[in-house]
Amino acid sequence: MSTTLSVHTESPSSLDADALVVGYHSGGDAPEPASGAHDVDAAFSGGLARTLSLLGASGAAEEVRTLASLGAVTAPVIVTVGLGPAPADGPVDPDVLARAAGAALRALNARPEGAGRVILALPSDTAAEAGAVAVGARLGTYSFDRYRTGEKAEKKAARPDVELLLVSGAEDAPAAVERAAVLADAVDLTRDLVNTAPSDLVPEDLAAAAQEIAKQAGLDIEVLDEQALAEGGYGGLTGVGQGSANPPRLVRLSHTHPEATRTIAFVGKGITFDSGGLSLKPAGGMDAMKSDMAGAASVLAAMRAISSLGLKVDVVGYLAVAENMPSGNAQRPSDVLSIYGGKTVEVLNTDAEGRLVMADALVRAQEDDPDLVVDIATLTGAQMVALGTRVFAVMANDDDARERIVAAAGEEGEAAWPMPLPAELRAGLDSSVADIANVAGERWGGMLSAGVFLKEFIGENVTWAHLDIAGPSFNQGGPHGYTPKGGTGAGTRTLIRIAETYAE
Repeated sequence: MSTTLSVHTESPSSLDADALVVGYHSGGDAPEPASGAHDVDAAFSGGLARTLSLLGASGAAEEVRTLASLGAVTAPVIVTVGLGPAPADGPVDPDVLARAAGAALRALNARPEGAGRVILALPSDTAAEAGAVAVGARLGTYSFDRYRTGEKAEKKAARPDVELLLVSGAEDAPAAVERAAVLADAVDLTRDLVNTAPSDLVPEDLAAAAQEIAKQAGLDIEVLDEQALAEGGYGGLTGVGQGSANPPRLVRLSHTHPEATRTIAFVGKGITFDSGGLSLKPAGGMDAMKSDMAGAASVLAAMRAISSLGLKVDVVGYLAVAENMPSGNAQRPSDVLSIYGGKTVEVLNTDAEGRLVMADALVRAQEDDPDLVVDIATLTGAQMVALGTRVFAVMANDDDARERIVAAAGEEGEAAWPMPLPAELRAGLDSSVADIANVAGERWGGMLSAGVFLKEFIGENVTWAHLDIAGPSFNQGGPHGYTPKGGTGAGTRTLIRIAETYAE
């Protein structure tokens, strides 16, 4: 099933479709029609807002009500979605619009017949609003059905393609909607990879997927296998991967533009399954560890989008890919690894493996002489303790870079929070036998000490930022807004936006 997006200027009441989506604000005795909803509201005797009030609707953010139009408008089904209080001055917040559009499309997609042809008459008076509605609606149509069988699966597969008709008079709306489609495709790719069963996405599989995507997108690619990694001195990837029957890979992708004046490097953690190694994880938390490659997936998806958008910036993307398993060949607590470039690490906990493969890739990425290095990783459980499951952390060795990345995330509706790299935490990573230990001697500040560890592999004159997306990358709760259960694609749009800002 595919999804298409198009922009229309006709009245939403007259457009032919299977469903019509409109927005309502909260406030007063009844919900208030938002921009785009007034004609539809007036088409109902006494106003649709009055009907919604009788049904108990308030217009609260992401509140969805589905009603039969009974001929009041051309579309047979009306979906109203809450936008919260109307802004006192100016447009509706784009993130509110995106999440509302996602909630509405999730509701339509849950029907036996699916969403079909849908008119989006949410506030789209500006290009920014139109883009937000488009990306939210597209993300709301996502479903992962690879492993489903039986009659329900057959019926779902037989559904018609989704057509999204966005009503907007904004001059730049078509361009905004086109960009939204590229972003949504990238997020959906990340979600698909994260949701894939780990037996179907071992390191070799992820590298093969990258090769196919690189071929389609016109990206240059290089893949180092286990022999090349061992010969090249990539001790982190080799050490983490040695316990698995599926050997590690390092994937390098590159996008070049003839008018580019700057270079960015993205580095993604790609642990295709994390058992914890000999420092075995508890069984209860292991099922979600197929998501430990979400950082690498987001880099791969962002690289495809960057190429599709033709951004005037050179970008290299590294996927540090391994499977962390316990076996007779697995690395042991107290083993010493030599990271690419020569720095040694004492492995005190084999479940702190992500930072080991990232260290290899970070050192290698700096050989491309980038203006900025950004790594993205499901690095620590401590990230969720600090910031929960919807906000990712941003750490950096440069205050301006950190703030710009947090701002880029905010522009894309991704919740990020700036965090420090306290110098005093470095002493906790001292090793009695190697240059550094992979974990600190105390549990406090685990997210920050992981960032401090990575900083040890960054050159003095290199601008670097670290995104810890452990919580937001995989939704183990119920769906909300445009976010499904399972892989979310968190961080993907932020990476794309970073590249756009450097291209600008």
